[in-house]
Amino acid sequence: MNKIKTLIVLALLLSLFGCATQQNIDPLEGMNRSIYGFNEVVDNSIMKPVSQGYKAVMPDPAVKGINNFFNNIRDFITVINDVLQLKVEHAANDAGRVLVNTTVGLLGFIDVHTMSGGERRKEDFGQTLAFYGWSNSAYLVLPFVGPSTVRDASGLVVDTLFLDPITYIDNVRLRNQIRILQFVDARAELLNTSAILDQAALDPYTFQRDAYLQYREKLINDGNVDLIDYKSSAENAFEPYEEDAKPTDVTDVSDDIIIGQLDLSSQE
Repeated sequence: MNKIKTLIVLALLLSLFGCATQQNIDPLEGMNRSIYGFNEVVDNSIMKPVSQGYKAVMPDPAVKGINNFFNNIRDFITVINDVLQLKVEHAANDAGRVLVNTTVGLLGFIDVHTMSGGERRKEDFGQTLAFYGWSNSAYLVLPFVGPSTVRDASGLVVDTLFLDPITYIDNVRLRNQIRILQFVDARAELLNTSAILDQAALDPYTFQRDAYLQYREKLINDGNVDLIDYKSSAENAFEPYEEDAKPTDVTDVSDDIIIGQLDLSSQE
């Protein structure tokens, strides 16, 4: 009961903060760029080499199985947010996915549902906050995690602390080991796409920001959204990084290239 009360208070406070910053999509650009640079250093020196070593020593079936396991946890979080958003049909389908993969798929290590033609969806508490009115939010780069918004970062905290089954593992050492493996697995999934991000634009920060915001808009609207010009919608509230830079067209960018985000509540 105390956790539920904390969850409600947290959501209300953060939504009030979001309303105050929604007119400018990147009011914290200076800080965000600094954190982006920090993340690049940490990734190049630690996360990327570790994930490369992980994929080099682990058999492909094991890598895939571990990825499926964390995706199954992600699906469990999706089910809860389906219910919170009153998406009854989606909740039933996603719950069936979790049930099949957890039982027949051996705790999710085998993605039986997808093999049978099922579709994976993603819902998180950031999307739930958007469902209840927090439609716009300031862009925010999180240390170690990557691109987000004030709303989505708030949702990530809720998903991780309240909805993620890993949080409820009593053994602290085991829980921390699983979290580390979760980070490594998430980064390993991005090895084939990070180079493309570096080559996609003169300013990877701007490219990633605009792509992330469009990707989240797509998720929030269940895929029913056209390409949005966030620079126009912000009413020129911030200056572009380069004066002559052209708006970045990320219509055809894949979801993997878009984010580069290490989701603490499991990746999509």
